[in-house]
Amino acid sequence: MSSAALEVDGYPVKPLSPATWPDFEALAGRHNGVFGGCWCTWFHLYPDPPERKELGNCGFKRQLVHEDRAHAALVFAPAAEDGEPPDGADEAIAWAQYGTVTELGNIHHRKQWEQERQQTPDFRITCLFVDRRYRRRGMAAVAVRGALGLIAAAGGGLVEAYPHDLPPGKKTSSSFLYNATRTMYERLGFDYQRPKGKGNCVMTLEVAPA
Repeated sequence: MSSAALEVDGYPVKPLSPATWPDFEALAGRHNGVFGGCWCTWFHLYPDPPERKELGNCGFKRQLVHEDRAHAALVFAPAAEDGEPPDGADEAIAWAQYGTVTELGNIHHRKQWEQERQQTPDFRITCLFVDRRYRRRGMAAVAVRGALGLIAAAGGGLVEAYPHDLPPGKKTSSSFLYNATRTMYERLGFDYQRPKGKGNCVMTLEVAPA
């Protein structure tokens, strides 16, 4: 996977790695491990390895990162225009998890996906998270664009995402939108493919190599 850093709409984006693990750990730690203490491990758990229970979610995620088996785009707060870093400038404020199907095998409605897939994507985007202080600012889209940039740097390919497909006018708490919405992905150029489970869908984008 790519180790290149990017910038999206003025926000620095760095790949999750041993060097940026402390930034990821701080962001997840500020939110009690995210989604009930998951630490962004659930999508890795097919099958659920014994070391995950031995190490706990945080320790297991750390091990995956150090073994280059967990990938994400980390979005950082931007520096001020005068060059002086504002409060939190060195903090990661959002992420988008991505990886191969082998790396991230535990998607929701997995059996349905396996039965209905026509081709296996090169990468899938499975989970997004935004620091509560930065929500409702379009940061989820920035994180996805960062992930797509890192995928392009890694050679590109077919990317799948599984956003929530909400009925018109229906609003849902962002705490439940672990992969944002269909409309957001449409704005990013993804094509709708089919429904997945109740309220989710499969969307794809072909990413050219950088």
